[in-house]
Amino acid sequence: MTTPRPATALSADEARRIALRAQGFLGTPDRRAGVRGVLRHLGAVQLDTISVLARSHELIPYARLGAVGRRTVEDAYWNAPATDTPPVRPHAFEYWSHAACILPIEEWPHFAFRRRAYRARPHWNHALPDGTYDQVVKQLRTEGPLTATELGGAKKTSEWWDWSGTKVAVERALMYGEVVCVERRGWKRVYDLAERAVPADLLHDELDDTECLRRLVRLAGRSLGVGTRADIADYHRLKGEQVDAVIADSGLVPVTVEGWGKPAWADPAALETPPRGRHRTTLLSPFDSLVWERARTERIFGFTHRLEAYVPKQKRIHGYFAMPVLAGGRLVGRVDPAREGRTLIARQVTLDGPKAVPAVAQALLEAATWVDCTDVRVERVDAPDLREALTTELNRALA
Repeated sequence: MTTPRPATALSADEARRIALRAQGFLGTPDRRAGVRGVLRHLGAVQLDTISVLARSHELIPYARLGAVGRRTVEDAYWNAPATDTPPVRPHAFEYWSHAACILPIEEWPHFAFRRRAYRARPHWNHALPDGTYDQVVKQLRTEGPLTATELGGAKKTSEWWDWSGTKVAVERALMYGEVVCVERRGWKRVYDLAERAVPADLLHDELDDTECLRRLVRLAGRSLGVGTRADIADYHRLKGEQVDAVIADSGLVPVTVEGWGKPAWADPAALETPPRGRHRTTLLSPFDSLVWERARTERIFGFTHRLEAYVPKQKRIHGYFAMPVLAGGRLVGRVDPAREGRTLIARQVTLDGPKAVPAVAQALLEAATWVDCTDVRVERVDAPDLREALTTELNRALA
């Protein structure tokens, strides 16, 4: 692909600040729009089963808005309509984007390309017993929205991967777009027929692949602020050639970024005004879209980030669920948290020098308050000489 002449040359610092603003970490957050505003702004919020402080989909709005109520977060995503009122228009649905993600409901038509791809090239690690798919669809049609348990059980055995035929069928129906999840109950997906749950004006697969891809590339560029081809492709897990096919018509503009070494594209709106405002100080979920892509995180922040939850314990460097600490627009350390009663425990803390101590203490204290902890205990600091300074800072604030 021939890249057009760049419209703008950005310094590395300008690109970093543009990325922070695009992700909602620089400037005053739109509190009136709340959690739903964060979802629309980011375009996708990743789901994950791990819960240490809270689940990742809760941590994402918390990192941007501060101590928003956890019940408020859940209601913003999955406000199940009461049975005695007309169904309300859902705000979000779950589908495969960067990974399993919560997506704004208005983006349903733009994932038609992926639904078509799944229907055309089914590839599964789970066997599907004959007739199970049709039976699941029939049951949902007859009985209304149901969890996998209510459909007949999610697992054959206690092993997490050993899905029942019913679970395989309903997940396949979800990927095909015949079934959708717009609600959760106690962390369980509630499955419903798309024809019943998706608003009528959005319920179609009429957009061709090019239009879908153009939209998702445009959204990725807006949510990133500025990014390389690989950054933009990774946001919704597109192929590089899919990005190449539409980026010229996506509305993004080519730019160069100091030190990046590869062509980049930016949201033109992000270039109109210099990023200014207050920086957030916060713990970040390892699944936060600011740090989704390791190469991008290293390029922008000089920070190597890796989730170690799936690494054998003896090989972990920073801890099970090490959360990067964002302060002053930089990643200044990591905290591997845990909870015991009403005590937030920092099992392992990594600090980028003495100047990081106040920021890490502030991030820990705010997180503790959010999850109803009244105390913070530090177990290990990678730089032992900074442990006393961090403990002193925390004790001063808790006193």
